[in-house]
Amino acid sequence: MADETATPAVSHRGWIVWAAGVLTYILTVMQRTSLGDAGLEAARRFGITPGVLAAFVFIQVAVYVAAQTPAGMLVDRFGPRLMLVVSGLLLTAGQLVLAIATSLPEAVLARVLVGLGDAIVFVAVLGLVPRWFAPPRVPLMTQLTTILGQLGQILSAVPFLVLLHEAGWSTAFGLAAAGSGLAVLLAVVLIRNAPAPGWSPPPAAGRQLRAVWDRPGTRLAFFGHMGTQFSMMVFALLWGVPYLESAQHLSPSATGALMTLFVVCTIAIGPLIGVFTARHPRQRPTLLLALIGVDALTWTAVLMFAGPAPRWLLVVLIVVLSAGGPGSVIGFDIARTSNPRANLGVAQSMVNMGGFSATLVVLAVMGGVMTALGGFTPGAFRVAWLVQYPVWLFAVIGVLVMRRQARLVSDPQPAGFPAVVAAAGPRTRTRGSACATAVPTGPTDPGRGARSA
Repeated sequence: MADETATPAVSHRGWIVWAAGVLTYILTVMQRTSLGDAGLEAARRFGITPGVLAAFVFIQVAVYVAAQTPAGMLVDRFGPRLMLVVSGLLLTAGQLVLAIATSLPEAVLARVLVGLGDAIVFVAVLGLVPRWFAPPRVPLMTQLTTILGQLGQILSAVPFLVLLHEAGWSTAFGLAAAGSGLAVLLAVVLIRNAPAPGWSPPPAAGRQLRAVWDRPGTRLAFFGHMGTQFSMMVFALLWGVPYLESAQHLSPSATGALMTLFVVCTIAIGPLIGVFTARHPRQRPTLLLALIGVDALTWTAVLMFAGPAPRWLLVVLIVVLSAGGPGSVIGFDIARTSNPRANLGVAQSMVNMGGFSATLVVLAVMGGVMTALGGFTPGAFRVAWLVQYPVWLFAVIGVLVMRRQARLVSDPQPAGFPAVVAAAGPRTRTRGSACATAVPTGPTDPGRGARSA
């Protein structure tokens, strides 16, 4: 069989590598969200308005999106370990600059550095999973990686904020920088790219990008990630709390309870989706469409109320939104089984751009709509949330078209396309997996990293 099924059962060393990578991701999420949690202190320190503070979120996400494909190419070229070291150095530098910053340009530079470091980590850590774990474990391990990373939000919301209030700005951000310094040390000492030594870089960048994007599975994953992630990200990154407080008239404590429910549901739903996708790989596109549909229907129900929606319906909205993060990880799993290992970094970074590019567009357009309609009013929010519907429609069309293409096209590049992206062929079973996989009848190229679902 292809190389992925040749992956040995996970070793003790594999768990150590994964744990170190996950801890690095947790610390990165803390760095990502630290400024948002210190928003009021940042406004006072730099003398900026809420609008300028919101621009920090846009700048950081824009840098993250712009750096995704280069980050993926670098991970494929040099391996996850080296790039996790580079990422840690960028994050450390960014938080140190912010710790001593007293002017707006310095703060912007700091967030640019954090955005660059952040862009590398997720792709690099995901690149470790299929190299250290057998195929049947990969979907669940990917979900667990994503879920555990969200513990970084708790670090920034609780201990970091306590430290900020007790010890001050410079001490808090200085110690946050030390956390990424620790991540660099972990990458050097504990993380290895794969069980076998050495690293084989992919072909030239131009050919690599074209080959990855030309695979229907990559484009299917891109649109699926877009449709499932953006609504959740827009809500969690910027507009969720103002919407609940201003339009739904919830108290800060009630809003905090709903946002806590959001995190808890994300943690609970992720493993369920991971197990489902591992057992039913052919149903991954169907699950993506179902998640998008439930998201749109729930928002429709909420927006039908001219005034505040019933509390139970807001709880339903939060639960549905919390499935967006784990749902978007299905896209990474489709990309993984649609591309050879040598292209995993680029493939997964391309997929990641789907959701984050849509997030940027919706964030910006919603801000413009609300500004035109008078600010944070219930009516303005009600109209602004309608911006989501064209994006959902675009994503659904993309998933439907790419699913059809993926089922019709047999791509010999990654031998052993999964059933969802392969031409029909004789059925077999991967070792240790309950999932049937289509085996292509065409030629394969083991030198390019032929693989199985």
